[in-house]
Amino acid sequence: MSDNPRLQPPGDSGLLGWLRHYRLAWLSGDLTAGLVVSVMIIPQSMAYAMLAGLPVQIGLYASLLPLLAYALFGSSMSLSVGPVAVTGLMTATLLAPLASIGSGAYLQMAIWLALLSGVMLFAVGLLRLGFLANFLSHPVISGFISGAAILIAISQLPHLLGVPALPSGPQQLLDSWTLANSLVLGIGLVSLAWLMYARSMLARHLRGLGLPPVAATLLARLAPIVLVIAALLVTVSGDLAARGVPVVGFLPAGLPAFFWATPEFSDIRALLLPAALISLVTFVESVAIAQSLARRKRQSIDADRELLALGAANLGAGLTGGFAVAGGFSRSVVNIEAGANTPLAGVIAMTIIGLILLTIAPLFAHLPLVILAVVILVAVTPLIDVASLRRAWRYDRAEGLTLFSTAAGVLLLGIEGGIALGICLSIAAQLWRGSRPHIAVVGRVPGTQDFRNTKRHLVEIEPHLLALRIDENIFFANTKAIEHALYRALRDYPDTREVLLILSAVNHIDSTGLDMLSELTEGLAERDIHLHLAEVKGPVMDHLGETDWINEQVGEVFPSTHIAFNTLGNQKRAVAEPEQA
Repeated sequence: MSDNPRLQPPGDSGLLGWLRHYRLAWLSGDLTAGLVVSVMIIPQSMAYAMLAGLPVQIGLYASLLPLLAYALFGSSMSLSVGPVAVTGLMTATLLAPLASIGSGAYLQMAIWLALLSGVMLFAVGLLRLGFLANFLSHPVISGFISGAAILIAISQLPHLLGVPALPSGPQQLLDSWTLANSLVLGIGLVSLAWLMYARSMLARHLRGLGLPPVAATLLARLAPIVLVIAALLVTVSGDLAARGVPVVGFLPAGLPAFFWATPEFSDIRALLLPAALISLVTFVESVAIAQSLARRKRQSIDADRELLALGAANLGAGLTGGFAVAGGFSRSVVNIEAGANTPLAGVIAMTIIGLILLTIAPLFAHLPLVILAVVILVAVTPLIDVASLRRAWRYDRAEGLTLFSTAAGVLLLGIEGGIALGICLSIAAQLWRGSRPHIAVVGRVPGTQDFRNTKRHLVEIEPHLLALRIDENIFFANTKAIEHALYRALRDYPDTREVLLILSAVNHIDSTGLDMLSELTEGLAERDIHLHLAEVKGPVMDHLGETDWINEQVGEVFPSTHIAFNTLGNQKRAVAEPEQA
């Protein structure tokens, strides 16, 4: 991939804009990336299908048409879509109450969950409502993903131990332990050690052997496919399946057929909320990844086009018998490191996966399930974002609490409960901050036209003029706080005859706030104190212009605090000594 920005493909030039501007120089990078990513996707897709409670081939089916659909509509040049751990977990968690895992009804619901999610994402994209994703704050997203990653890791422990379900205690585990369990655990621990070594040290060791950094990194990221090949050889040669090691089992060859089977209306209605949740998480996570990748290549993305692309990808997954898909971080990073220049790399990856399904797919029937569990464990462990929790807690306790509570909510209340709890806490935190507005008595910095907080700076004040700057919107949650702050200031400055409210930081005044201001102005008038305004923003003034308060009760509205001081103040000034902030 060229580092010259003039040779970079366009990131936001309309539908299939990358194809209209395609250059032959980009083809080699796209071919390499398509090959590398297709090899990487195979074990991941199978593992995430197992996580979703579906046959492993469903993960491969979900890695075909979604790649083409995203290439048609997407604005990111590097994002790779397909099955991911979070959508796999959400599929299993949200469908478990509705159908038995492994049943035909469960598979049908998983397919329709992808279809409904695709319809919702596409419709929201057509309506250009991508801004709705902003209602999920970073602490909520980080907390949700961390909680989901812990749930995913716990769910794979039975596969790692070779038991049907987690035992209730050590004694039950010892009583049920067999040679097969020992084989499974041994394979799992060796595989886990290999993937952890590949993630942390293999690239460095390969560079030490003389490999170029990019090649060393790519080879290290292909460690899962090396593990899959080695596991297949060991399983077949050692006949481990006959010795009790659980394997994938039957895996049909061939491409999926286009699927269409209409479920009962009651089933569709039951899937609406799960589809909305998966759509929300899919969009937020995918756009965050796409934006991160776009910054690397000095490109941009279009959030509404991403909605269309993700909607089309999920529709494609559902129509070919797959489950819900999203942008994947690990394979997107591999995609960009392998040299991907455009979404053609995804189309090439789709083609290679299709060829594998047509030819050697049945060989994966001998793959031990513990290998897929290890792939999942290594993939989701970095998603447990302790660093963000620590950083948020140090910077803002409310955000830290939101992140931790969302993660705990996912663990204790489930997917829906965790997301709902996080959103409620985010809203509550904003209301709490808004209910405690910063209100400063200000004065003039000597010799300037600047005005600063009297508690933080040495400033000049007018003896009969009290100027207060309100650094928050005025709305129902903080009206009492603003009123109390003004009366406290009046007690500190008993000679006040003019009150100036500086509204430079106020973007909105709701009806409750307006009523408070009107009553406040009446109370001041009874004390022979006049109220004035300064630096009122245009949109706020547009709303206030037709009110009785601004027309009948307010004295004057000044364009600047400096003009207000010159107009309302007298020539005698006192110097206010700064107090400790």
